[in-house]
Amino acid sequence: MVEEAKNDRPPQGLGRAKGRVIELHPLEGVSEVQPRRVVGINEFDRVAGGGLVPGSALLIGGDPGIGKSTLLLQVTALLSRKASCAYISGEESLDQVRMRASRLGFAKEKVELAAATNVRDIIETIERRNFDAVVIDSIQTMYLDNLDSAPGTVAQVRASAAELIRAAKKRGTCLLLVGHVTKEGQIAGPRVLEHMVDTVLYFEGDRGHSFRILRAVKNRFGPTDEIGVFEMAEQGLMEVPNPSELFLSQRQREVSGSAVFAGMEGTRPVLVEVQALVAPSPLGTPRRAVIGWDQSRLSMVLAVLESRCGVVIGPNDVYLNVAGGLKINEPAADLAVAAALVSSLSGVPVPHDMVVFGEIGLSGEVRHVAQGDQRIKEASKLGFKNAMIPHLAGKKALADHGLKLTQVKQLQDILPLFSEGKN
Repeated sequence: MVEEAKNDRPPQGLGRAKGRVIELHPLEGVSEVQPRRVVGINEFDRVAGGGLVPGSALLIGGDPGIGKSTLLLQVTALLSRKASCAYISGEESLDQVRMRASRLGFAKEKVELAAATNVRDIIETIERRNFDAVVIDSIQTMYLDNLDSAPGTVAQVRASAAELIRAAKKRGTCLLLVGHVTKEGQIAGPRVLEHMVDTVLYFEGDRGHSFRILRAVKNRFGPTDEIGVFEMAEQGLMEVPNPSELFLSQRQREVSGSAVFAGMEGTRPVLVEVQALVAPSPLGTPRRAVIGWDQSRLSMVLAVLESRCGVVIGPNDVYLNVAGGLKINEPAADLAVAAALVSSLSGVPVPHDMVVFGEIGLSGEVRHVAQGDQRIKEASKLGFKNAMIPHLAGKKALADHGLKLTQVKQLQDILPLFSEGKN
């Protein structure tokens, strides 16, 4: 609840005063393209679209303690070796920031520090010093002294962000804002905050895992579906150049209810293990628990298995988990989920050297998915020998990259693979 001051004055509109005619320009023309500021952390640069664009505003959100401040301190420290950078904290004292920098091994980097929350003072400092990059940690702690509301309110967050972004674009400064998130995982404050910035990144991760995923959901200067994978270590956030190998490092062979999904995160293929457990339910209403995937998507796959394939799962509890803490958003995981469910129900493992991908329709057909060649190529690099893929009728043939391709037209075509364990 936010208190708003009552205003009884009628809206004034534009009144009688006339505005000036703005200058219009043709679409065709030559614009000066400034080079990006490459940080040196490949996973961060990938998600940002190849580096930071001068004059751009980037907003990064994530759960408390997930590593937002750690990541941005590493970014600022590395960038300070070739540009002037400032780190302005509204939540921590200078000593706390210095302690973190010392732990990360960046105590001697040329980063200017400040503990401040007054936007007027921060803008004056930016305009006088002309920094190349400025980090604001966090936007919810900033305030404008001409507004009566408290820091963190809708009015303060919106106005503070607008003033900081205006000053950054005027000077060509890269502005990196840290944003708090709500319990639903969305960035707190007005939704217009995400529209005001050029790039929105979410830092995701499970407290029980050391992996952290940096995901772009908006980027005016790059792709909006890229991810960067990090591992939280004592020295800070370490890059993971081959996330597929890491996600599959603890996978056990010959275990029912497990299938390897060949997915795509932006331009990067990622192989992850999808685990399913189907067990008799003592309850009148069986449970459906999902971690790392869409609950409604699971309900659809279960319905297609029952109505189109005759696989009875209804009276059982169903648990589905994407190992490693990764969240899968693409429908290409449907076939891998279905294979893991039938494997758990029948007790017959999916072949350990097989990857699976494909989208399932309501009539039971397995639909073609994009970028199949990259998925198969990644599986071949990691030593897989088989791939279960959608039927390629009318589609361009895929290079097998040394894998044996099993094409599936209907979902019921996968049932013979698990028939020997069915009662």
